[in-house]
Amino acid sequence: MTTTSNEELIQAARAVLNPHVVGDRLFGDVGAALVTSNGNRYTGVCIDTGSGTGFCAEHSAIAAMVTAGEYQIARIVAVWRDDEGALYVLPPCGRCREFIRQIDHGNINTEVILGRNRSATLRELLPVNEWPDPLD
Repeated sequence: MTTTSNEELIQAARAVLNPHVVGDRLFGDVGAALVTSNGNRYTGVCIDTGSGTGFCAEHSAIAAMVTAGEYQIARIVAVWRDDEGALYVLPPCGRCREFIRQIDHGNINTEVILGRNRSATLRELLPVNEWPDPLD
């Protein structure tokens, strides 16, 4: 398992924040960082586009991880900075929660960082996550 602290992972996600505005769209304003069960770290940013073709920062970090041949996420965090410069940890949206789960069965035990001293497992954030039993 990894020894990366919440603060280290939060700062890794903060380091990739690079907001860029194009019209009414904002790119790179949310950063994510994850550490795998092998102890490797991956980061990514969100891409907000029209027509639902964009993706969350968690998706970007997970894509980098999968590109490197890894699938098991030990810990993950996403951050956003407001216009006054305050940094926030963002919980993963429902789409991200399901995405994390589907990458590897073991990811249901991924630790999701919710603050400097707060976290929960994906299992806690995604209740009733088991595949259903047949009715017949």
